[in-house]
Amino acid sequence: MVAATLNHLKSLRRMSDDEGWTETLLNEAANERMHLMTFIAVARPTWFERMLIVLAQGIFYNAFFLLYLIAPGTAHRMVGYFEEEAVVSYTNYLAEIDVGRLPNVAAPPIAIKYWKLRPEATLRDVIIAVRADEAGHRDVNHRFANQLSSFANSANTPTP
Repeated sequence: MVAATLNHLKSLRRMSDDEGWTETLLNEAANERMHLMTFIAVARPTWFERMLIVLAQGIFYNAFFLLYLIAPGTAHRMVGYFEEEAVVSYTNYLAEIDVGRLPNVAAPPIAIKYWKLRPEATLRDVIIAVRADEAGHRDVNHRFANQLSSFANSANTPTP
C-alpha cells in the first residue's frame, strides 16, 4: 500500500504513466489483506494479539514509508526477500500438517470464496494458495527492484 501510494503520487507529480505499477502494488496489498483476514478467521486472535498486529502494522508502515522514500529499489528487494521467507514458512507449515503435528481444519468461508476453493477445502488447501500468492509477490518485488536498479544504472552510465 505504501509503495502504491508513493508511486501514484509520483506519477501525478510527473504527469506520466506509471506503467501499471500502482495497480499491481494495490493488488498486492489487497491480496496480503486477504491473507491476514483468512488467518484471523483460522486463528481467532485474542484482543492482545490483535493489538500486536496493529502495532506491527504501524511500525512497519512507517519504517517502510521512510525506506521507500530513500531507496525504493532496496524496499522492493527487502519485500522480495520477506516473501521468499514466507514461501519457506508456508512450506514448513504444510509439512507440519502432513505429519499430523498441526490440525488440518476446514478452510474458512472467506478463503473458500476468495481463492474459489472447493466447499470441503481444508487449511492445507488454503496454505497452498497463500504460498503461491507469496511466490508471486516475491517475483513482482524482485522484478520491480531489478527495474529500479536498471533505471539507476542507466542514469549513471555516460552516453558516448
